[in-house]
Amino acid sequence: MTKEFRGTYTVMITPFDTEGRVDLAATANFVDWQITEGIHGLVPLGSTGEFLSMTDDERAAVAETVIRKAAGRVPVLIGTGAESTDDVIRYSRQAESLGADGVMIIPPFYSTPTEDELFEHYRRIGAAIGLPIMIYNNPATANVDLTPRIVERLSRIDNVRYIKESTMDVTRIRDILEFCGDRMTVFGGIMGFESFLEGAAGWIAVGSNIMPKEMAQLFSLWADHRDYDGAKALYHRMLPVIRLVAGHRYVSGTKAALAMMGRSVGDPRPPRLPLPSAELPVVAEALAKAGVVIGRAT
Repeated sequence: MTKEFRGTYTVMITPFDTEGRVDLAATANFVDWQITEGIHGLVPLGSTGEFLSMTDDERAAVAETVIRKAAGRVPVLIGTGAESTDDVIRYSRQAESLGADGVMIIPPFYSTPTEDELFEHYRRIGAAIGLPIMIYNNPATANVDLTPRIVERLSRIDNVRYIKESTMDVTRIRDILEFCGDRMTVFGGIMGFESFLEGAAGWIAVGSNIMPKEMAQLFSLWADHRDYDGAKALYHRMLPVIRLVAGHRYVSGTKAALAMMGRSVGDPRPPRLPLPSAELPVVAEALAKAGVVIGRAT
């Protein structure tokens, strides 16, 4: 039975060891910690997971590890983005064979496809797999903007059922829901709390790599209990961490924060660099303001 996706999902970092190799043991431990903390779902091999800096074998190993360790406790959507439609189909079929619950697919990020090309891209992928597809709109990185009217057209593809809408314009969520009706479920990207207020059913979050319990609670306070004041207060407490990882530090800052928390996951891979030592006090300050304990993990 197909699961309905809702809640806060972590777009996961990929742990590397001191030699820069994918650390599958650390990946499994990270999955277990996230689920124990109450996260609602996991998305490995997204932008935060540095998927473009990994080999096909590494991508497969990470996907298999996350799916196996999650063991059905929460949904797992595998990032299967690539520039080539055939590559996306290959990664998506692999995710399906491994037992993924869905796939998240950013548009081709170099060829700047037209609307017709985007439709054909996602149509071919949808015809090749039986999994739900979450399309991912992040024009700042993909050089493609999935506007609400384009999303409406893409929602006519049977298994294109979800979108991560990751611009700063939350009115797009209003328009997508109006144009697509029940054919499309919206997850927020950068603007999590604000997206909930516009009707988003979830949040694909970077900051929940650091604060999974609180970011899951934020969704539940609003969506399940309609506790606006409680949700807003928690949101403002978490804002220092959300802001920390909203810009260029989304990989390096997240990994530096986890190291400070006693959950070392290695450095980013080139061309990304580790966070400069001069910026580490910024990370420590953000964690302290958000109430995150710095020190040995428990």
